[in-house]
Amino acid sequence: MTTADKRTLIDKNNSAVSLTRQAKLLSISRSSIYYQPVINQQDILTMEAIDRIYTAYPFLGSRKMRWALRDYDRIFIGRDHARRLMREMGLEAIYPRPKNLSEPHPEHRIYPYLLAGLKIFKPNQVWGSDITYVKILNSWAYLVAILDWFSRYVIAWTLAPTLEKEFVFQTYERAFKTAAPEYSNSDQGSQYTANELINLLEGERIKISMDGRGRCMDNIFTERLWRTVKYENVYPMKYENFQEAEMGLKKYFNFYNNERRHQSLAYKIPAEVYFG
Repeated sequence: MTTADKRTLIDKNNSAVSLTRQAKLLSISRSSIYYQPVINQQDILTMEAIDRIYTAYPFLGSRKMRWALRDYDRIFIGRDHARRLMREMGLEAIYPRPKNLSEPHPEHRIYPYLLAGLKIFKPNQVWGSDITYVKILNSWAYLVAILDWFSRYVIAWTLAPTLEKEFVFQTYERAFKTAAPEYSNSDQGSQYTANELINLLEGERIKISMDGRGRCMDNIFTERLWRTVKYENVYPMKYENFQEAEMGLKKYFNFYNNERRHQSLAYKIPAEVYFG
């Protein structure tokens, strides 16, 4: 359970249990009870435009994103502003970069990419996972999914209001109730290099693979999933709050797994291919 989830359990009107005691029982700080994200309405609109542009053109960095915002949406901001918003959304341009461009967290191990040249021929051979930004009215959320690369079946997913590492860990825990893969692939984000998740994967004897920084082709199936989810659900639905988005995505992923036919699967349904 994330800190944001725990905050929803706080009962400020409970006279029997003080706020300090409730915070201690939930293992969160008392000050976090009063946390409210600062929302700049213009930034919300700009981030929505960035998300839409990036989904179509994931190779754009902050320099070109600044001009794309001007050309497509008549939004005029500087490069530093575009860079800050893209960083907050967890976005970076996709292009080859030199190795060791930046050092990883000293407590987090980075694993090599293991899937180059690997022939994927069965379910649960390779799972890929990624996190994407989801726009909702006056706010935003983050969506993580775990995708079986062979069948395109979404094993598990979670929508969360923040980028705290717990929601990725919990998604994997739920996925392992279905099966366990031979390989698990992700990017090098802190949510995926956290010791808790690495220990969980190693405990299941899974080979851990991580994308090279800025290389979308290393996780292309998940990138395609995000494009499909956004163009078929998130953008047309225009969710007004977190609960509505969560319910709408639940219905969509059920449709995606059990009804939507994929050209890449010879027009079969992911569940049909995954479960055989």
